[in-house]
Amino acid sequence: MSMIQVSHLTFHYEDGSENIFEDVSFELDTSWKLGLTGRNGKGKTTLFKILSGKQKGKGTVISPVDYLYFPFQIQDATQLTLFVIEDLLGEVASWQLERELNLLEVDSEVLYRPFDTLSQGEQTKVLLASLFIRDDTFVLIDEPTNHLDLKGRELVSAYLKKKKGFILVSHDRAFLDGCIDHIMSLNKTSIDIQKGNYSSWEDNMSRRMQDEKSQQQRLKTEIKKMEKAKRQTADWSDQVEKSKIGAADKGYVGHMAAKMMKRSKSLEKRQQKHIDEKKTLLRDLEEQEDLKIHLLPLRRSYVLRMTGVTAGYEAPLFEPLSFEMQPHDRIALVGGNGCGKSTLLHLLTKDQTHLFSGKIEIPSDLVISSIAQDPSFLKGPMTAYAEGEGLDISLFLAILAKLGLTKEHFERPMESMSPGQQKKILIAASLAKPAHLYIYDEPLNYLDIISRAQLEKVILTYQPTMLFVEHDAVFLEKVATRRIEMHPFG
Repeated sequence: MSMIQVSHLTFHYEDGSENIFEDVSFELDTSWKLGLTGRNGKGKTTLFKILSGKQKGKGTVISPVDYLYFPFQIQDATQLTLFVIEDLLGEVASWQLERELNLLEVDSEVLYRPFDTLSQGEQTKVLLASLFIRDDTFVLIDEPTNHLDLKGRELVSAYLKKKKGFILVSHDRAFLDGCIDHIMSLNKTSIDIQKGNYSSWEDNMSRRMQDEKSQQQRLKTEIKKMEKAKRQTADWSDQVEKSKIGAADKGYVGHMAAKMMKRSKSLEKRQQKHIDEKKTLLRDLEEQEDLKIHLLPLRRSYVLRMTGVTAGYEAPLFEPLSFEMQPHDRIALVGGNGCGKSTLLHLLTKDQTHLFSGKIEIPSDLVISSIAQDPSFLKGPMTAYAEGEGLDISLFLAILAKLGLTKEHFERPMESMSPGQQKKILIAASLAKPAHLYIYDEPLNYLDIISRAQLEKVILTYQPTMLFVEHDAVFLEKVATRRIEMHPFG
């Protein structure tokens, strides 16, 4: 057993922003299967860079291991996949790669194909497999599920469960539960490490929150009582002080006034102590503020009809599809990577250029609000983006604040933000836009767990009509009223 030791770590970027880490210390066993969670922008990727020596902060990091980081930076994706891996890791035995790929149910022939011809899911699995060829490294895995369908996530989770010696950043709750034995949470002011999976951590955090809220309420009640007693004591002291004029026994009255003043000061000190104590409560707990969604009333019996629809680019991607959406339906499109789920959504939100056959019926006055899978197109100030989308800027920024963005973020260009923060901008824009139908393409990609729970709650509360693609098993189970399976064409 060897330990990674971090002592008194403080780190901030040179743009004048607040510290990401401030005097934090912890130890990690290099045999752990560690899940890393925290709100978007709390420093998960930064911590990876600090551990691996790519980023420097104040404090000490003692590490007995070398690191491998996922995702890799691919220099030449046109090479054979085997050569891409050798560029990253040095010469490797092909049988080792084949062994790992077999565990991920990937045909070893992908090693002898150009890397850029592999699907995104295949690329992810190949690179994950290469991480565990060597026994002398500690693996840092950052968001491996973004391009994996449900089956792919289950396979990778089962694969990682058989491994050890890694830190995994993921916001997919079912995925984390399937493969980790410890969890590290990046809180507002501290770092917390617990044994167990995500669900056990969530239960512990929920109990802690309730306990601290109860304690906070007791302190508030005590403070109110002390404030009342303090006022009464001060009033009595003032009255006694006034009564000293013309009193028969000024010495006695003066003594009593001094005694009550002393008592008032003592109460004031106790009150301040309790206030200081209260300030330490809930400092690390993330509140899930409720969101709102602005629905337009639906006065039709149907929202969308598809009859024998198939689409693609050079050829159809999926078998003909027929279904009807009614108000308050929340339909999840499910199927493997590459079967055309995103293409189908593009038919509804962009144009129907790639419609091969079939009929799509949408009421002409239907207002659609959508979320794109990839938020990287966002550029410039977010207020300019909101104006371009015709949004109420105050409402838009208020939603973003509930999703964990601060005033500091509002002033930054969107391209400088993390993918998770960019995804929150798309979500806030969608929630702020009144609409009849909501079309979401993997809205949870890059999104932290707290924000996922917020999105789930607002959907279940307001019950919008939705057509969406998502591979998060927990979200699907909670949100979808119906699932439509899509099958590859042919």
